[in-house]
Amino acid sequence: MSTYTAPLSDIRFVLYDLLDVPSHFERLGHVDATRDLLDAVLEEAARFTQTVLAPLNETGDRIGCSFDKATGAVTTPPGFRQAYRQFVEGGWTGLVSPVEFGGQGLPYTAGVPLKEMIDAANLAWGNFPLLSHGATDALLNHGEDWQREVFLRPLVDGTWTGTMCLTEPHCGTDLGLLKTRATPNDDGSHAISGTKIFITAGEHDMTENIVHLVLARLPDAPAGSRGISLFVVPKFKVARDGTMGGANAVRCGSIEHKMGIHGSATCVLNFDGAQGYLVGQPHKGLAAMFTMMNTARLGVGVQGLGLSDRAYQNALRYSRERLQSRSLSGAKFPDKPADPIIVQPDVRRMLLTCKALIEGGRAMSYHAGLLVDIAERAPSEQERKQADALVGFMTPIVKACLTEWGVECTYHALQCFGGHGYIAEHGMEQLARDARITTLYEGTTGIQALDLLGRKVMQQQGAGLQLLLPMIETFCNEQSGNEAVAEFIGPLREKIAQWQQLTLQIGQRAVANAEEVGAAAYDYLMFSGYVALAWWWARSVAAAEGSAQSASFKSGKRETAKFYFARILPRTLTHAAAIASAASTLTALDEAAFDA
Repeated sequence: MSTYTAPLSDIRFVLYDLLDVPSHFERLGHVDATRDLLDAVLEEAARFTQTVLAPLNETGDRIGCSFDKATGAVTTPPGFRQAYRQFVEGGWTGLVSPVEFGGQGLPYTAGVPLKEMIDAANLAWGNFPLLSHGATDALLNHGEDWQREVFLRPLVDGTWTGTMCLTEPHCGTDLGLLKTRATPNDDGSHAISGTKIFITAGEHDMTENIVHLVLARLPDAPAGSRGISLFVVPKFKVARDGTMGGANAVRCGSIEHKMGIHGSATCVLNFDGAQGYLVGQPHKGLAAMFTMMNTARLGVGVQGLGLSDRAYQNALRYSRERLQSRSLSGAKFPDKPADPIIVQPDVRRMLLTCKALIEGGRAMSYHAGLLVDIAERAPSEQERKQADALVGFMTPIVKACLTEWGVECTYHALQCFGGHGYIAEHGMEQLARDARITTLYEGTTGIQALDLLGRKVMQQQGAGLQLLLPMIETFCNEQSGNEAVAEFIGPLREKIAQWQQLTLQIGQRAVANAEEVGAAAYDYLMFSGYVALAWWWARSVAAAEGSAQSASFKSGKRETAKFYFARILPRTLTHAAAIASAASTLTALDEAAFDA
């Protein structure tokens, strides 16, 4: 079984030395979010995730959720309910929720390390409270006053959990095809009818009610995505005054049998005239749903980070313990019958790849969290708008890259174990299986790529990119005389110039052929992620050198950055070459010839 220890040292480095979040929080009006308070949150989060959630990870995978076909009830794995009860009693469900609805009101950034720890400790369990935050955001920003009062309080205190009900059997990404109907009732509510699939935590035994946020069509809805409305549909009916009623006409039809996250209930939900209430304006549901989805996408990126870190921790431990052959340059531990495999260059390649992607990814994702806070509370409207544009640009990068790297890191970690990684005993194959879903739900990597290039760059004229590139250029200028990062500045300047040039080239080609955007999107996304990570590694070295961190810590950052620039950043060359090739390399082959 794999183990987990919260990486508090690096988390603190990112929060305090790299991002200086306490000063940001004070400037944003979060005067209570002091370093002392944040440290207390981190320590308690580490204790809970290490001692309560992590031991349940293997149980959840082995036993999974069970489904009662006769009643439609879902039973979670042993220990999951008790762990959730402790989670609620600890006040974790409301950590970053508004005080006026019972939350603690801490900045969004303060919840990012908690989420990383939860996902590393037990990803399947973490999926149950995951979407409650998104449901809270949707109702907070788009709901009526009575909806916020009635639904937010139990969501915030953890008495209820929330879901997102988008996908249907015939439509996933293309929500314009959805068929779920919403028929007006005489009392102002709506009768919701249809089937939703792949609903995370759609049914379970952890809470007394579940709040479903459901996309559906009103009778007069125009065709396509412009005709989608959002409704709040509780598992048990709730009156406008908050009075609980009987069971609503929504029932779990089955749960999916999946490659991984067996402890997470992935449900088919059947709505048969269920009572629901319109959230926001008619036919404007997609905008409201994106409020949930953007938060969830950043959260899924952190899932990839958490799984990567747990896998890396176990691979590092095993590589130090496993004795196998000798170093090519001679015995490094002559007093032992063989050297530990960590002396082997290829094992170090895998471990360093994990370390570089994890620590750089942590910096990038935590910064995205800070941008969420700035976009919400910055003193000036201009700063709020700029932060919103920048986090919008970074969201598909964080979601897609951290999850793709999560797959890569969990497989590297498994490979370090050799054949022992492939069997269930060490828990490495579970981490690899669990990681695979993160690249799929909340929008596949391909969808994130289209969102980045098609929407954030082409449609929005690169508003976020035009903010990010000067930030990197400013860093390069400020650090030009810093010997600690001197070797990184030149390559970083070259990459941001290439980033601009590639963006311009794609735009020019897309004028003649719109397929160029889809053809370049994936490689453009990954190119962007690797360049952004290079910036964060250069920043990490600069921050470490100017901090009170130990000499060993500083050396670790410096040498890992060198590895990243030498061995991983060159991946951009492949992506740039792919972008430079015409869309015809993908479209020229006739469909019939694929099986020729």
